[in-house]
Amino acid sequence: MAARKKKVKNSSRASLPYLVCTVSVCPIRKKPSDTAEIVTQLLFGECGVVLLKKHNNWMKIRCCYDNYEGWIDSKQIVRITESEKDNYTKSPSYCLDLVQSVSGKNETFPIVLGSSLPQFDGLHCNIHDERYLFNGLAIDPERFEDISEDLVDRLARKYLHAPYLWGGKSPFGIDCSGFTQIIFKMLGIFLPRDASQQVQHGEIIDFHGGSKVGDLAFFENSDGKIIHVGIILSENRIIHASGRVRIDEIDHHGIYNRDLKKYTHVHRVTKRYFELNSNREGMEELSISKV
Repeated sequence: MAARKKKVKNSSRASLPYLVCTVSVCPIRKKPSDTAEIVTQLLFGECGVVLLKKHNNWMKIRCCYDNYEGWIDSKQIVRITESEKDNYTKSPSYCLDLVQSVSGKNETFPIVLGSSLPQFDGLHCNIHDERYLFNGLAIDPERFEDISEDLVDRLARKYLHAPYLWGGKSPFGIDCSGFTQIIFKMLGIFLPRDASQQVQHGEIIDFHGGSKVGDLAFFENSDGKIIHVGIILSENRIIHASGRVRIDEIDHHGIYNRDLKKYTHVHRVTKRYFELNSNREGMEELSISKV
């Protein structure tokens, strides 16, 4: 007879090496203070590794997905084992609704677009000893082998008008590289967190007639530093987070903002991370509908 796995008691979890976010959005801060700068965020279902525990419930962590480090309030997470972390980060589905609720035994609360749904079976996801009902739409990157223009376009447009927030990753506050990272994550493609890191990946593309939907365009400041990124759309347009997630025109000079009647970002390079499928398969076919 196979031996049963021992269940970790809640009293023992304080010393476990990993964690999972159990709130809608958990800010990760530069310093252990509620007033400190937000450097990134954990969305529901995302995991991290504990680096250091400090007084007043503050904990320094490293995100499992992109190795970004910062401080979180430990009241917003649950400590987990390495095997639990491996199970939660293996082939997750992602929330495809702008906002949707999850319901556990004793609580119901909202989660946002792009949140992870660990061990999702089409109706429930599991975190620690809690089984959450998710009665919304989810996207599973492993259900499609190729990526279409339609999928990229419709997924990116879900974030339109989301306000810009330094360090943000949610539709209620997002920065330029957080936007590109979360879109690519839902497509099953890894990108690091910052634009200056993202530009180090991918294949350089000649912008003149060579760019396609889903390519990333990077922009520099007067010192030549990469400071901005956006996703190329069709017809010489780009969707990016600048003040809010918006669609602007782009050419070899950079981004032209018709509202301001001027160029706002200087183009440096365009890169490709995947090849498009000519099939115009959309999110209806690639998402999982709940009853």
